[in-house]
Amino acid sequence: MSAPIITVENISKKYIIGQNLHGRGSRTFRDVFDHKLKRFFLRDGRKEKHENTIWALKDVSFEVQEGEVVGIIGRNGAGKSTLLKILSRITEPTKGKAILCGRVASLLEVGTGFNMELTGHENIYLNGAILGMRKSEIDRKFDDIVNFAEIEKFIYTPVKRYSSGMYLRLAFAVAAHLEPDILVIDEVLAVGDFAFQKKCLGKLENISHEGRTILFVSHNMAAVSALCSRGIVINEGKLEYDGQSKDAITYYFKHMIQSSKKSLELREDRSGNGKARFVDIHLEDINGEGVTSLWSGGNIRFRLTVLPFFPIVKPQFLLTIYSSTGQKLFHCSSLVVGLKNGTQGVIDKKTNVICDIDKLPLTPGEYYANIALYSQNDLVDHVEAAINISVQEGDYFGTGRIPNRESGIFLVQHEWFYQE
Repeated sequence: MSAPIITVENISKKYIIGQNLHGRGSRTFRDVFDHKLKRFFLRDGRKEKHENTIWALKDVSFEVQEGEVVGIIGRNGAGKSTLLKILSRITEPTKGKAILCGRVASLLEVGTGFNMELTGHENIYLNGAILGMRKSEIDRKFDDIVNFAEIEKFIYTPVKRYSSGMYLRLAFAVAAHLEPDILVIDEVLAVGDFAFQKKCLGKLENISHEGRTILFVSHNMAAVSALCSRGIVINEGKLEYDGQSKDAITYYFKHMIQSSKKSLELREDRSGNGKARFVDIHLEDINGEGVTSLWSGGNIRFRLTVLPFFPIVKPQFLLTIYSSTGQKLFHCSSLVVGLKNGTQGVIDKKTNVICDIDKLPLTPGEYYANIALYSQNDLVDHVEAAINISVQEGDYFGTGRIPNRESGIFLVQHEWFYQE
């Protein structure tokens, strides 16, 4: 076997809460003096105990061979993005080292790597130069990049005037077409529409067939399963599983379901601006009585409790149901159907929010729900696998004949009749 194209040896990354994480350039002399003074008095190993630290990664090690397509999966805050930033040389590890052989192209966040004052045309050449491409190489790929991004009319417009979708299309097109040896992608495809996501995944498949190496972070498990031959599961900064992608996905969702049994108020694996948080979720029947399981065709109520730390203006709630293998089934959105008995458009105290589902259309099996709160389109709180759902057999059609698991996932009301 040839030497690996990526070698990660005992990578650890520590952040100090309150520390400027964006580099030293914006730190004042007083910041540096206070930090040095604190370290002087906290000697003999005591400083670690007194510093409020977060280990985003802890002793992560693995190797990737040339041409492998590796999916990196994990919950929000697991350390996936930190790992990719280290591999992309955006940040340095606290301990350990990462060795990458060849040119690396990264697509980590919409906005990373582009100069907002330059045009799309100029940014293509800027990114190519950063990757070590000659101008002749960029010239050869230029038309393909522009055509793929579908921004011909705006190629000479400063990218600061691009929509997020336009920006993403150009960023992906540049990263994918400039022929890096290693392509690192982190969840940004979620910004694009469905047609563009499909186009991107097709391009990634072509890249993988060319023998180039891809590291792919996504919550879209269908995409990970289809694109990646190998999966790595990161949890709380540690590498917990490394194997075939389908096995990694199975491991991940078993862990997700176990986590749903923890107190929602105490869970820290969540995302959002933190201005409010979900502190409780449980299942009830339509009379408000607590239940532990559901049945096909039954009416069900989700009761969510929200604790605001700041007034939440124009709240929007989203509850998404997934299968035990991570397949998104449907979501219930207050933005679409409205929010009755409203709070005058503001949540400023602990509040219960109800989501009623009539005639649950699921066949028997295990499911789970993600929940999210938005305020004026800003994500406030999002929790994956907030609750586990066990669905039992039920008389969905009211015929006395009970549909089973072989009926698929969804049940749909229908009728048959003869017509002469």
